[in-house]
Amino acid sequence: MSAPTHTRPHPATRAGAAGRLPWWALALPVLAFTALLALILNPSEAHAASGDPAIPHLLERVQQLIAR
Repeated sequence: MSAPTHTRPHPATRAGAAGRLPWWALALPVLAFTALLALILNPSEAHAASGDPAIPHLLERVQQLIAR
């Protein structure tokens, strides 16, 4: 015994203006790609974060807590 199949009452419509991507969906990847490309081409513009390194400071605090 086979199950009855259901057909769509009307064919699927093409996506109109509601199916388009917003402007930022294209602009953000282009902006990110451009920024990364600029860093690759001119790495002297990339500056490291200043201040104390976080990992050694964290390890020191853990060591102090364990020593108690």
